[in-house]
Amino acid sequence: GLLFFLTRPCLRPCPSLRTVRNMLDGLRQGLVRCCSALALIVATLMTIAAQSSRPASDRASLRLFPVQALWTLTLDRQLIVPPAYDATYVYLATDPGRLVAYEIAHGTEAWSIEAHPQHELATGDGLVFLVEPDLLTARRATDGGIAWQVPFTDSLVAPPAWGNGRLVVATGDGAVVLVRASDGHIAWRRDLSSPARSRAAITANHVYVSIDEGRLVALLADTGETVWERRLGGPATDMLALDTRIYVGSTDNFLYCLNARDGRIEWRWRTGADVTGIPVVDDRNVYFVSLDNVLRALSRTTGVQRWFRPLPLRPTAGPIKAGGTLIVPGLAPTLPAYDVKDGAPAGGLSAGDGDTAALVRLISHDTTELPGVVIVTRNVKGVTATLVTRQR
Repeated sequence: GLLFFLTRPCLRPCPSLRTVRNMLDGLRQGLVRCCSALALIVATLMTIAAQSSRPASDRASLRLFPVQALWTLTLDRQLIVPPAYDATYVYLATDPGRLVAYEIAHGTEAWSIEAHPQHELATGDGLVFLVEPDLLTARRATDGGIAWQVPFTDSLVAPPAWGNGRLVVATGDGAVVLVRASDGHIAWRRDLSSPARSRAAITANHVYVSIDEGRLVALLADTGETVWERRLGGPATDMLALDTRIYVGSTDNFLYCLNARDGRIEWRWRTGADVTGIPVVDDRNVYFVSLDNVLRALSRTTGVQRWFRPLPLRPTAGPIKAGGTLIVPGLAPTLPAYDVKDGAPAGGLSAGDGDTAALVRLISHDTTELPGVVIVTRNVKGVTATLVTRQR
């Protein structure tokens, strides 16, 4: 426009040199302001895009604290068995014989049915699995309706376990039974001549069972055939089974890392008391607690200790990893939390006035950076459930 103004045929006297200089200065200032505004818009959009598309590894390192409570649910009923969870619902089996599903997002009741579970529930494939008197039942997670039901008279010595479309139950007479989760068909039954000591662990190809005399048995998931058997220094406790390694505690005060292919002990670490609960892992470390009231972080591959942290409570379950924070469940009004990098204290979660140890569960969020944790406490009055998440 300026060039057109300066080069068009003169219909009026030409502007003075000062006038032209003033016009050029005004144009330059306008361009600077426009470029600054454009840069601010681009920077803002890049920041928003970076936050919404943060890699999963970055989301995993987010700290849980400070936290906010999204909802609290108080029931004047007692739990029959520990609660169960999936990505959408928390399931509470309460007296007198009710199973109620609550939406995790809002804490609202989704459905309620009559049920009498004898063991802790299992969830998977959009189903809730119950061991009831003389029955093994799968109910739909969406409405509580029966998906399938099969006669099952065996007594169980451990809660049922679900994984990779399979349901595994361990009976009191030493048998391990694999049930197809989709329709209740019993795929195989394997007699180990010794009852299981803890819940089975399931991977894509194997089922791992801890039995008496410190033995850990690996079975083929498709057929139930024994792949290997390894004797530990004491009976195994709960285990974390991955595709290449198995992390399992024992009553001989060791945490073991076993090779999943042949059961070879890759390393072990001595603690001051029995290991309790299921360990958790990230890309570098395995985290676990023991009854000497210590939280430890070891290298996943070598077993070298990265750090340890004495606990102000007696742990009742394995640590819960919420992003870059570890929470330790136990019988205390406040559950301590620690940074995964170095074990530094990171805060605490209120467990209320429960008379029994708080039950904590991490709720995964695939579409948000904010981890959620459900805390369930019990006292003589009933059950309280609370969902907390990182404060925005």
